[in-house]
Amino acid sequence: MKLKKLLSVGLAAVLSAGILTACGNDDKSSQTEGMNSENDRSFIITLYPDIAPITCENFEKLVSEGFYDGLTFHRVSEDFMAQGGDPNGDGTGGTDTIKGEFSANGVENDLSHTRGVVSMARRSDSYDSGSCQFFICYGDCSFLDGEYAAFGKVTEGMEVVDGFLDVGIELNDYGELSKPKSTITIVSAKMIDNDSDGNPRAEFTVNYQVQ
Repeated sequence: MKLKKLLSVGLAAVLSAGILTACGNDDKSSQTEGMNSENDRSFIITLYPDIAPITCENFEKLVSEGFYDGLTFHRVSEDFMAQGGDPNGDGTGGTDTIKGEFSANGVENDLSHTRGVVSMARRSDSYDSGSCQFFICYGDCSFLDGEYAAFGKVTEGMEVVDGFLDVGIELNDYGELSKPKSTITIVSAKMIDNDSDGNPRAEFTVNYQVQ
């Protein structure tokens, strides 16, 4: 299916080399310069370590280390998903890779890709190439079940993620209508108190200008 292929199109530039670019965050500060704090908005992701323990541990570690602070959501596709967490800001970056926790890779994962579900992006040629980039489903993306590691869900503030579409979207370098016309910056990401069931939660504060 065409949409399934789109998840990996942002990584096409590194497929020929067969590797993900090692991360580097030297330019983080430039993403937050000149931002108006009145445009800050927050949402909360609840993690489900009982479903995807390796993925959740990796995500929580990156959040706790401040890795996502200053990065962006670089791909926003209406009725599909919003993807972010790339240190290069263009879909080519990554960190140490982890095992893909989904059935095609021999791991049971019954969290379906429905609205608000958070999952790991990966290269199309490797099940174990997920690292730091993640995506949030806008609608029913259940056709991705079994091939991508769903590990959490936006449980508060999904309207903030919906608002990414209001910055205006244009064609990216791969001809996909998914490039935000203005920057959607992750101002900060931090772990907060667990939910009532003991599931870890992360609060993301983002900054974007609605057109």
